[in-house]
Amino acid sequence: MSRLEHFQKYKLRYEAAVLFIYFFINNSLHATSVIMEAKRKGSELPFALWEPFVWEYSSAISILLLFPLMVVLLRRLPFSWQSIKRSIFLYFLASIIFSLLHVGIMVAIRKLSYFLVQRNYDFGDLWYELFYEYRKDLWAFIFFIGIIKAYEFILNRLAGEANPIEQGEDNNQSVANDIDRLLVKKLGKEFIIKITDVEWLESSGNYVNLHIAGRIYPTRATLTQLSEQISTKGFCRIHRSHAINLNCVESITPLSSGDSEVKLNNGKVLNLSRRYKDSFKSQLVQ
Repeated sequence: MSRLEHFQKYKLRYEAAVLFIYFFINNSLHATSVIMEAKRKGSELPFALWEPFVWEYSSAISILLLFPLMVVLLRRLPFSWQSIKRSIFLYFLASIIFSLLHVGIMVAIRKLSYFLVQRNYDFGDLWYELFYEYRKDLWAFIFFIGIIKAYEFILNRLAGEANPIEQGEDNNQSVANDIDRLLVKKLGKEFIIKITDVEWLESSGNYVNLHIAGRIYPTRATLTQLSEQISTKGFCRIHRSHAINLNCVESITPLSSGDSEVKLNNGKVLNLSRRYKDSFKSQLVQ
């Protein structure tokens, strides 16, 4: 397995680890800077040694919890240059919500931390502090939105992005209802893969991830749309988040909940929900 394939397989774990490490280092530096600045002004600290770490880590934890919401925002409401005024307005509202949630979670963690050592945390004048925090949060919101977009762009360039071969170069041409091949663009190169080589499909916001021999190729489509277009090639929807190539099914295990587990030849186990069980069985015996 190549490094890229390993990354694609454990992508969420890598992303979570990088975010955790970044915030841990960044906010540890901020906390120690607060202590060092206070030391410059006198020999005795005006606060307990642990307090700056609570201040900084509570902020970091809050942002980490909110980070997935920023990803969802970009997928559900992508910034549109064609409707720039509307996009700016929506993202401005989103930044306010982000700041309020950030402050709320941060203050709750601080109050709990101070309570555990039998002390009281005072946030200060509410409106002044909210404005003070929003100034920083607005920049953090813009910065992280930019980081997410840059990361997705680089990832798509490295992993490759697949498009139905019938689309050709005309993006306005409607996609055929019967797809045989996909054109994958990766690092300036193009190559073709057969749709029957796809083992399973996974919904990911505005994209569908195609899983092929351990690699993942995103294609801009909805799972409903794509699974219908390739149903004649032996693909079946088994869950709201994924569909499978019936030729790749190894076994099916019923569960007490009424759902089932479908194991593929590559060892991947996916959930077969009751909603799709009848259509799955009917397609399986065809």
